[in-house]
Amino acid sequence: MTMVVDLCRSFRDRALDRCFHCFPCLSDPARRSALCLKVALVMMHLIYAGILFLFDSDLIEKTKKEPWYTALYLLLFFATLFQYFITSGSSPGYVLDAMRAVNETNVIHTKSSMASKQPASSKNGSLIVTVEGSQAVRNFQGSNPTSWTKLVMDMYPPGTSIRTCTCSYCNVEQPPRAKHCYDCDKCVLQFDHHCVLLGTCIGQGNHCKFWWYICEETVLCLWTVILYITYLKANISRAWWKDAIMILLLIGLSISLIFLLLLLIFHRYLQSFLLVFSIEFLILMISFHVIYHEHCSNMRTFIFHAAILF
Repeated sequence: MTMVVDLCRSFRDRALDRCFHCFPCLSDPARRSALCLKVALVMMHLIYAGILFLFDSDLIEKTKKEPWYTALYLLLFFATLFQYFITSGSSPGYVLDAMRAVNETNVIHTKSSMASKQPASSKNGSLIVTVEGSQAVRNFQGSNPTSWTKLVMDMYPPGTSIRTCTCSYCNVEQPPRAKHCYDCDKCVLQFDHHCVLLGTCIGQGNHCKFWWYICEETVLCLWTVILYITYLKANISRAWWKDAIMILLLIGLSISLIFLLLLLIFHRYLQSFLLVFSIEFLILMISFHVIYHEHCSNMRTFIFHAAILF
């Protein structure tokens, strides 16, 4: 008996080693669990849609008469899955990537300044900082470009200690609303949350994609619930085992729909709240800048800082 168990274990270890050799991404437990979640989510979508088309003969007849109806449903179905993979594979916007982009821009600007024959004290320039697809134009005076630390500290009120905005794990300066994700082990710009189903964080870089995915998933779930209810109304007493399967799936689908609607309403509320608060904060900061204009070089720089903050 012991020999059989040892043979099974050795066979399992060899199979896992070959699998990890062919697919290196599976050797990482975090990436392996994220991949399993993606496969489970796709299978769940296929099961709900497949059973519906398998059991509902009226839907098949309706498809023959009105193919546009089923075509729209399938279009939404595949668009939702496509948006899911786009969102899960997108970067949320990491602080380290933003800092690297700023440093590279500073190096390029330094080289161009050294190559120029004009005196640095009489030259005014513009620094364009790109952070995950968004551009921010910062004007400055003098010969030295703004470093990442100076750029981050200018986003905080004067007198803020650098220790309060430095991540103790990544040892980098965090802009406002940035936070360290313990699952990804990275600091994320405008951190919202770590989505387990997507296997990634939701931040500045992919929040818009996440919003569109929630909308598409909610509409698809609502449409599927309507199709399930329509089937049960027309075929409630034909085959009890089909009815039992459809009712169980409908219960799970209804729970998912309630969760998606709550999530959609919550994120919509947060967006509205942050928009109103950002406008009030921007007006307050502009008034502060008019009174204490020496803290910032110009109005455009200050408005840019307030927009990054909220």
